[in-house]
Amino acid sequence: MSTKTSETTDQEIVGKNSIIPNYIGGQWVHSEATNQLHVANPATGDQLGQVPLSTPKDVGAAVESAERAFPAWRQTPAVERARVLFRLRALLDEYADELAVSLTREHGKTRSESRGEIQRGIENVEHACGIPSLMMGESLEDIAPGIDCETIRQPLGVFAVITPYNFPVMIPLWFWPYAVATGNTVVLKPSEQDPLTHQRIVDLAAEAGLPPGVLNVVHGDQATVSALLEHPDIKGISFVGSSEVAKIVYAHAAAHGKRVQALGGAKNHMIVMPDAKYDRVAQAINDSVFGSAGQRCLAGSVVVGVEDAFEPIRDKILERAAGLRLGYGLDEDVDMGPVISARHRERVRNYIGQGVEEGGTLLLDGRDARVESYPQGHWVGPTVFEDVKPESAIGRDEIFGPVAALTHAKSLDEAVELMQRSQYGNATSIFTTSGRAAREFRYKAGISMIGVNIGVAAPMAFFPFGGSRGSFYGDLKAQGRDAIEFYTDKHVVISRW
Repeated sequence: MSTKTSETTDQEIVGKNSIIPNYIGGQWVHSEATNQLHVANPATGDQLGQVPLSTPKDVGAAVESAERAFPAWRQTPAVERARVLFRLRALLDEYADELAVSLTREHGKTRSESRGEIQRGIENVEHACGIPSLMMGESLEDIAPGIDCETIRQPLGVFAVITPYNFPVMIPLWFWPYAVATGNTVVLKPSEQDPLTHQRIVDLAAEAGLPPGVLNVVHGDQATVSALLEHPDIKGISFVGSSEVAKIVYAHAAAHGKRVQALGGAKNHMIVMPDAKYDRVAQAINDSVFGSAGQRCLAGSVVVGVEDAFEPIRDKILERAAGLRLGYGLDEDVDMGPVISARHRERVRNYIGQGVEEGGTLLLDGRDARVESYPQGHWVGPTVFEDVKPESAIGRDEIFGPVAALTHAKSLDEAVELMQRSQYGNATSIFTTSGRAAREFRYKAGISMIGVNIGVAAPMAFFPFGGSRGSFYGDLKAQGRDAIEFYTDKHVVISRW
């Protein structure tokens, strides 16, 4: 496979004082905003640009553009819409390495992690390419003498997509390809912390033939989000962020009569049984906890060693964590990059300090991590606690950083009970060689995404992605057939001729 790449400097991507434009009606346009936020490389501190805090007028222009584009796009045959996505998929493949470099610069994850994220995004575009089949309805003749019945799926109009910083390529691609494939139009509000790489993807979508107005982008903060939630011409909201904000988005948008899928936070438990293969399990757990510096909703957070599994798995996790190499993700031999910002670094450090105050035993402390070549980077090293109580902050809250909380359970039932005390219900994993234990865990867990001997329980694009309890607000999740359901309305037609 041939891929294109770029080794340009950070300042060559966007001038450090340049204001990042919105994308409305097929054109990159300046926002009406007078306030901006800095976008910086979290490893080097280099400024990449300034993101505007778009005004309600900007939001209105984007929605109006999407509303104008909707009738013609809806009438475009599904096979033709799919062909646009087929071309986009090919372009994403062609420029995957360039996109990975850009993503690492603005987010901080390693190049291999960035490449994996882009591949996951591509898989969603691939799945959306099947829309001529995925959007089919059902029919039955003679439901009564001479009367037939059928269902058809129709798009609704303009959808808003609001996404977080931790997967700035993949998470938008969980949503807008399905929305446009089904005939809707979209206004995307990406994270204000790392919006650059998806700008390039928007250009590639236009190159693939996506008509002007079908996909629009407005940058901003909470005020911009509120304008989207309240706009009368937006039919639905797709959101990913913290649970606290997801709950607010769900309630606010629903109060304005919109469909909502709001994916929230997590505190994922990983259960290790005494019959597990410890070396393999320790590697999977470390990849889960410390990958992307812990900034993902599927990251393992609490490791529960059952019976005799606790001490050996603790020792192996600790050994591997201590050997992880911290650094800039574009450099060679780097295992873990920085967290997204200085503010978030302080948040993670404060949680570590609170964990010590609440009685956790700190086995590995990442608060003073440094990378000599990059003194401006937002570094937090791998951190490991044991003796973590479930009611403590590090046992209870989503930290979103490279912090492992280790605890012990006397049985699988006790481990499940400990996990179910959490307000969250996003993902969980069990490590065992016992089919009986795995089946019992799957039956009792009550968590939406379950891994069996899997460190990161991430569904492929053709399965739904989303949690339960405080990790999800709504009915239909991201990806899979749920995406088709969310972005279409089923109409039932009863006919007599």
